[in-house]
Amino acid sequence: MSGAGCLPIESGRRRNCLYTLSSILVLFAFWLLLSGYFTAFLITAGAASAIGVVLLARRMEVVDHESVPINFIWRIPVYWPWLFKEIAKSAWNVAGIIVDPRLPISPTLVRVRTSQKTSVGVVTYANWITLTPGTVSVDVNKGEILVHALTREGADGLLEGEMDRRVTQFEGMK
Repeated sequence: MSGAGCLPIESGRRRNCLYTLSSILVLFAFWLLLSGYFTAFLITAGAASAIGVVLLARRMEVVDHESVPINFIWRIPVYWPWLFKEIAKSAWNVAGIIVDPRLPISPTLVRVRTSQKTSVGVVTYANWITLTPGTVSVDVNKGEILVHALTREGADGLLEGEMDRRVTQFEGMK
């Protein structure tokens, strides 16, 4: 791999090193978060696992700006609370539909326009749609996402564009 080293000063290699180190740190932090135990053995095992996974990913040449979107990390605390609120509201609505004896569903397919400028932004939007109960991103094409919604109201909510605007802001492209 041409950008394998972290020591040379070349900007491409420096950027690759940044992606590698940030990947290791994120995986290690995730390991610690899931483990909840902070013994020397588990911390060492977590660090070794994170390094091993990232080195394997580098060998596969999949560690790049798309696999490690460093520029999004600082935006997470701003946008995730809104996303979690939307997930909770949708989950409550879907639960209400399930317990209603009339089962008031109106399955709908709708094409939602995307305003994101990068593939990472579009994928983030499609994933946020799928994370919201009652909606599933079915297909992603140029400038639009085909979405299956459990109800017409859920589809209309997506067409209003609030989630699209928030993902575009999250992406950093206003």
